[in-house]
Amino acid sequence: MDINQLECAAEAILFASGEPVSISRIAQTLEIDDDTANLIIQHVSDKLCERKSALCIIKLDDKYQMCAKSEYMPYIRKTLDLRRNSPLSQAALEVLAVISYNQPVTKAFVEQVRGVDCSGVFATLCEKGLIEEKGRLELPGRPLIYGTTDNFLRCFNLSSIDNLPPLPDNNTEHNEDDEIED
Repeated sequence: MDINQLECAAEAILFASGEPVSISRIAQTLEIDDDTANLIIQHVSDKLCERKSALCIIKLDDKYQMCAKSEYMPYIRKTLDLRRNSPLSQAALEVLAVISYNQPVTKAFVEQVRGVDCSGVFATLCEKGLIEEKGRLELPGRPLIYGTTDNFLRCFNLSSIDNLPPLPDNNTEHNEDDEIED
């Protein structure tokens, strides 16, 4: 296969899948190595940008997905009669933050951090596909552990969980001069 055929095949794979596809799967299908597959995908992405296509390729960890650019979402919603998702509540954002920065975590851990029951919020986040069960802990009761999904990365425009912004430093340093004297 020549380079143009490889690019067309990679573009077709991403278009047809509708879901993120791992680079290793693309490489295996095209019978090339992962590094070459990454270069092929990057070249396809560059071509889409050059011709000002409504489509783009996003990277999610070691996976790629073809999707429409956000500026075309109003047309897609109108055509497909999609309802705009309701925004996440403050509680949902807090739970999502605890999970994303500490994953995998149990519901009990999140509830301990927040100090309130989070059952409803967990159900909502699972329903929206932002978190999912990642397994069970080897402890009495074998509690479920949760982590974020590819949909979480896509919604928050992150290519990887490593791209989360750093947490603020809670260590407040102060000089001896700042201390109150008796």
